[in-house]
Amino acid sequence: GHPPERLKDYVASVKTFGLKREDFLAIVDGMEMDVPQDIRAPDLATLDLYCDRVASAVGRLSVRVFGLPEDDGIQLAHHLGRALQLTNILRDIDEDAGLGRLYLPREWLWHAGITNNDPARVTADRALPKVCAPLAERAKMHFQKSDEIMKRNSRRAVRAPRIMSKYYRAILDLLIARGFAAPRAPVRVSKAAKIGILLRYAII
Repeated sequence: GHPPERLKDYVASVKTFGLKREDFLAIVDGMEMDVPQDIRAPDLATLDLYCDRVASAVGRLSVRVFGLPEDDGIQLAHHLGRALQLTNILRDIDEDAGLGRLYLPREWLWHAGITNNDPARVTADRALPKVCAPLAERAKMHFQKSDEIMKRNSRRAVRAPRIMSKYYRAILDLLIARGFAAPRAPVRVSKAAKIGILLRYAII
């Protein structure tokens, strides 16, 4: 009710779209998870919390602006946020390791016989694909759930999330086709594929 001067421009949007204070705070909390110490092999519950804070919370704010119904909007943010963030994690394994970070879940590392949590050693381990495969399957499940939600809502309301979904799903498919054994060449969605996504879901 008493915003500081630098935030006054946000007041109208917060009121118009019913944006929730807890979602803004969740985003800050998510960023802070990377600050005290680098994330290394979080357990599955912590990884899911991280995904919720840095991705799904952004989605919960966004779907209100897009005009989705409350329940479907929250569910879409839950599933698509996690799908996008897990895809990011799989795409950026080597980049994150260079920063001293490892977002792959501890339980699945152990299941693959990887007991070290040093990012450089984990990313070089021959068993790494055994960790990445189930994470890719989890991302695919979240993409599928988000597609189901978008199909039952107006095309206009889901235009932006659908574009994000199709683009990131293309990245995930490229990662799966390439595999996760070292060395891992970067993957990129082609310009033609990007244009195709925009033509199909944004314009036509």
